[in-house]
Parts: sequence; structure tokens; C-alpha cells
Amino acid sequence: MPTPAENVSLLIGGKAHDKWESYDIDSDLQTPADAWQVSFGLPVGALPDAVVEGAAVEVRVGSDTVMVGRIDEITEEISHGSHTLGLSGRDGAAILLDCSAPIFTAQQVSLADIVAKIVRPLGITKIKIDADSTLIRNKVNVEPGDTAWDALTHAAEANGLWPWFAPDGTLVVGGPDYTNAPVATLIMRRSGKGNNVKSLARQRSVQDRYSVVTVLGQAHGTSTETGKNNLRGSYTDTGMTWNRPKIVTDSEADSVAVCQDRARKLISDGRLKGYTLTAKVKGHRIVAPGHPGDGLLWTPGQRIYVVSEPHGIDAIFFLMARKFTGSRQGGTETTLTLKEDKVWVLDAHPHKGKHRRGKNALSGQIVQPGDAG
Repeated sequence: MPTPAENVSLLIGGKAHDKWESYDIDSDLQTPADAWQVSFGLPVGALPDAVVEGAAVEVRVGSDTVMVGRIDEITEEISHGSHTLGLSGRDGAAILLDCSAPIFTAQQVSLADIVAKIVRPLGITKIKIDADSTLIRNKVNVEPGDTAWDALTHAAEANGLWPWFAPDGTLVVGGPDYTNAPVATLIMRRSGKGNNVKSLARQRSVQDRYSVVTVLGQAHGTSTETGKNNLRGSYTDTGMTWNRPKIVTDSEADSVAVCQDRARKLISDGRLKGYTLTAKVKGHRIVAPGHPGDGLLWTPGQRIYVVSEPHGIDAIFFLMARKFTGSRQGGTETTLTLKEDKVWVLDAHPHKGKHRRGKNALSGQIVQPGDAG
């Protein structure tokens, strides 16, 4: 049985439900909607009235909220002497993924204004722009067929940012903070002394890695300037030991600097995909007396020191994703997905769209958050 600090419960209609048989709770900075699923064993006919599809849910571990969202699906299985209830859902990003963006055109708008116009009509009111500065966009045009998530990510990427939902349901538009101190140290030694991981797997791949990436771009002509079709920028992966070149054509790269930034981003993305540590630890909270993370829940965005003698690892890693799992028979466990530190980078990437012909790519004045709107 889990300790009170790690007991998972669902708050639905003001009532906590914690008599589960098993659960999974996912959180991944690169996956649009975090998801959860729980299986309950109930007496026959005891399905609570408040448990309906679409009901608001708060997922808790102990007294800490880890996710706010809604029930997506309900599955009931009734057999002789048993009644099993399965619930699953996602966080606040679900409605942005599933639904169309509000159609609008706006001029001279800040990122905060754009985000608000996209998400507030869908019921999302808690918004945080976590950036030192953002761009005032000359013109933004959201057209029929755009999902709210696509419109949101395009606006975020134009500023070199990325959206996700905090545990309390706040929409955050920001990026990784590599200045944070590591919250814990994961240890695997051959002697077993000090080991605090159940397992540690390392996956390395060259499938998406290249020795050099070259991006070819173009700039459309204007009333004062002629178009340019020979724009190019390159970036090299110094970790590749043999020739694996890649040439990418990007119609949205309209300057040499943008071509170079895109090439650097593609090299970084390849490195991100090419190296993954997967650690399994007991429980859902960090046990690191004397460390800043002691007692905290494992949360994507944390930085973690890893020491593994068998793998030859002694370095800081970035926690990209984590999964809480539990069952009455197997106890509680957390799976941590770790990436190389400082490899996940977010570059400004305006999206023009093949029907917009650059309307969404016009940048302008850089402002501090809160200066506009």
C-alpha cells in the first residue's frame, strides 16, 4: 500500500476517489496533452453520479495536484460478483488538440494577446508567458481548419517558446531553464552501494543524426526588394565521426541567419532523439536528504545528476518526461525519461502557412512581457 504522501486520488465533483486497483499518470514536455488512467473495483451498482464523461478532474498524489483536466472515457465491466470501472482523461491541452481555433485576424499584437484570443474562448483563463521578451506581431491570421493547439504552437514557436500545462492547470508558454540546480542524484554502482534506481537503460541511435545539416531557404520579393533563392546555412554535429550529410529545403527560412538557426535546431533535434536514459525508481517523490528536491514529486523540467558505473555516466541530465504507475500488487513506481542537458533548444520559428503567404511571419518590435495588452 502506498504511503499517504504517495496515495493517488481523483477529485471529481468535490469528492476524492482513491480506492484504485491500478493507475498510470503521464507527463511529457514534448507531448501536447498529459494523460492519466485509473482502474477501480466497485461494488455492483455503486457508480458515483458525478463520474460522467467530460467531468472536471483533479489528479492528486498525496496533497499535491499533478494534473487538472477532464474525463475522456469511462469503461464499465460487470461480471459475477465484480464491477470494474476504468477512467481515463487528459489535461487542459486536450480541448486545444481536439477543437478548432477561433477564427480571427489581428494586427500589432503581443504573444500574450494572441494566446488569450486562441485559448480563452475554449475556457482556459490561467495563462503565464514565461519569457524575458516576446515579439509584437505585425499581423496574425488564424484560418478555418486550424486546431487551437496548432495556432498556439505556431505563436509560441515564432518567439522561440513552447506551450505546456502546469499541474494546477495554468497554460505556460516558455522554455527549459538550464540554470536550475539538479534536484537529485541517481546512482547505479556495480557494488550496489548507494544505488537508488531499480533499473537504468540507455538508448543511443544515429537514425536522426547527421554530420552536417544544410538548410536552403528563399525570400519572397517585395515592393522594395527582389526575391532571393540562394539562401543557405549549415551546422555541424561534432559528435558524428563519419560523413552523414542532410540537405533540407525550408520555404519559411527567408534569411541566411534563419537558415543557420534552422540547421542548428535540426542538429539539436537529432541529438535529442539519439540519446535517452530511462530510469525506474521506487515511489513518486524524490528521496534526497540535503538536496533541493527532497520530498518533491518527480516533474518534467527538473535537472538530475546521474552516476552509473556500468554505463560510464557521470553527468547532469534533463527530465523530459515521467510516468507514475501503481497497482495494489506491484506498489508504486516512477519511470523517468532523461535527455542530454541543454540539448532541447527552442529557436524562433515563424510559421507562414502555405495559404497565408507570410501573414503570420511578420515580426516587429521586441517587448517585455506585460508591456503590451
